[in-house]
Amino acid sequence: MARDALLLVDIQNDFLPGGRLAVPFGDQTVAPAKRLMDCFDIVIATQDWHPPNHLSFASNHEDRAAGEIIELDGLQQVLWPDHCIENSSGAEFAAEIEVDKMTYVSRKGENPRIDSYSGFFDNGRRQATDLHAQLQAKGVNRLFVGGLATEYCVKFTVLDAISLGYETMLVTDVCRGLSDADSDAAIKEMQSAGAKLVSSQDLYNERSRPA
Repeated sequence: MARDALLLVDIQNDFLPGGRLAVPFGDQTVAPAKRLMDCFDIVIATQDWHPPNHLSFASNHEDRAAGEIIELDGLQQVLWPDHCIENSSGAEFAAEIEVDKMTYVSRKGENPRIDSYSGFFDNGRRQATDLHAQLQAKGVNRLFVGGLATEYCVKFTVLDAISLGYETMLVTDVCRGLSDADSDAAIKEMQSAGAKLVSSQDLYNERSRPA
């Protein structure tokens, strides 16, 4: 029997309008995410949680600008504006997201030498987060995923979830990306890997019906 979890990826202030790495219309994910939280017994969130000296930040490289790509410890690294710095307001979840309704929060991106788009692994798959272990401990085998940004942290979380054996559903309207074209390509890639698409309204209707 499937045991389900809602997995919300990085719905944090720095990724919302006005944030340091704002995703266009990222705030439109908040209301449907909040509504779905009441439909699941298990709600898990990932949280970008960077030290100030994180080497994915352009500010930590002399004469480099956000958007440039460098090589870092053998991996391609996009340089980003400083964002989601540990213990900052930008790293906090959107105000409307009720943290006390979350079953667990899994932090990522804490190692200053490697970025972590996926909620499960860093970008080189050199180290796992605690997310898989937490899901396994709770008996979860089906995930409903939404968050920010579609073509980065959502995509890599979904692809890793599928590779780890989870039946994975992408809640399309609880996702927004930095680029429409890249987001569309990411959704096709997730579908090709085995993700199924669902809307929050359909999901809400299905899960809120009386048993």
